Amino acid sequence: MSFMLKERMESEELMLLRLLKARGGLVDDSRFWNLEKGYQGEELFDKWFSGVDGEWIVVNDLLLEHGGSLFQIDSLVIGGDRVYLFEVKNFEGDFLLEKDRWYSGSKEIKDPLSQMQRCETALRQLLRSLGYQLPIESTLIFINPEFTLFNCSPKLPIIFWSQLNRFSQKLLKQSASSGKLHARHSRLAEKLCELHIEKSPYERLPEYRYEELRKGIVCVGCGGSPSL
Repeated sequence: MSFMLKERMESEELMLLRLLKARGGLVDDSRFWNLEKGYQGEELFDKWFSGVDGEWIVVNDLLLEHGGSLFQIDSLVIGGDRVYLFEVKNFEGDFLLEKDRWYSGSKEIKDPLSQMQRCETALRQLLRSLGYQLPIESTLIFINPEFTLFNCSPKLPIIFWSQLNRFSQKLLKQSASSGKLHARHSRLAEKLCELHIEKSPYERLPEYRYEELRKGIVCVGCGGSPSL
């Protein structure tokens, strides 16, 4: 049975961009859709993990700082004998991995594995500073069924949509063999929530003028433009 200590929330930036887009405000469409799609992917991950049997404490969407560096965790799951770090990507289409470089078509993109590994290193240092020596198992989850990665080694800590069912069975077996959760696990989760930074410096809130926006009621179902 899993216990969610910190639920996932839409960022202030995404909520504002969604409202501005519906009301005719100037919005960076690329930024908006990246945030929207990322959040949708994280929701899909949450729905999947809620069906994974086992004993867990789930802490979502953490922004932490250690040693002067900020790092963000999509989902952190505390088990009896280890901590699971999940980096969730909602990429769609054909991608290529070549000599540690990632490509979408002919365009090189940021390496999500390196991003996850930096996050793992910072988290390990933070846990040690809090008096915890739990090992960290990091996994990069590609949640979109329409995603393909060419040249991917099976040794990489990557799980695709088609592997989620088998991966959930692996997690169940690990949970069964790791023992029960105790107060010490709960204290760790609570401490991480206390250290969470609410205001993200990565947010880029656009400027807007109220009088330039369309007035009226926005459709609750589709978020469409307001009708007067």
